[in-house]
Amino acid sequence: MGKRIDQTEVRKVAKLSRLDLSEEEIAEFTGQLSAILDYVAKMNELDTAGVEPLAHCLPISNVFREDVVKESLGTEKTLANAPDRDGEFFKVPKILEEP
Repeated sequence: MGKRIDQTEVRKVAKLSRLDLSEEEIAEFTGQLSAILDYVAKMNELDTAGVEPLAHCLPISNVFREDVVKESLGTEKTLANAPDRDGEFFKVPKILEEP
């Protein structure tokens, strides 16, 4: 069992955090924080000797591709699926009203 937190400590943390908590909230958070501390204490009982620290739970080390210079698509291929175009440009609806 881990260290129990009491309402005095919850009030102190709330004051430091500039939180205005009601008596019901203080009672509720005292119970919740105690449960969290109990869970952390239970996890500290685990034998983790020999367990390598992880940065990610999946065996992914580097998901970035090489930055390779390639030939661009070209204007016609780029604008092929454009709903509307004006010569070599995308045409988009106006979003601002005239003053």
